[in-house]
Amino acid sequence: MDPERLLQCPYDKTHQIRACRFPYHLVKCRENNRKVAAELATCPYNARHKVPKRELQLHIATCSNNPADTEAPFPPKTELKEMPGAWQCPPCQEDWEADADGLGAAAPFHLGSRENRLLGTPQRFSKCP
Repeated sequence: MDPERLLQCPYDKTHQIRACRFPYHLVKCRENNRKVAAELATCPYNARHKVPKRELQLHIATCSNNPADTEAPFPPKTELKEMPGAWQCPPCQEDWEADADGLGAAAPFHLGSRENRLLGTPQRFSKCP
């Protein structure tokens, strides 16, 4: 569809909107015309199609966006002959307890302590005013 093509608003027939702005206009105009919006139904194949509720079935049968009119892009689903079993998580190979015991206990961290500094890296602390 040409984005510059003019489309007529279903809520207010005097509105002519460019196709690229049409979805935004529909939302705004529906809020401004709640009485008219209550009488219109939305096409299940294209949300831009707003038709009177009494004409919805006719519109669905003749809608250009109806997937029944076009060839299906995928073949129909076939039934599974055998249900696969529930997925089981493989057993964990890690032992966090053994890893922690092998490293030994780490010294506790004290903010501003000289023991926390890495060797060979100069640390500079700025003085707060």
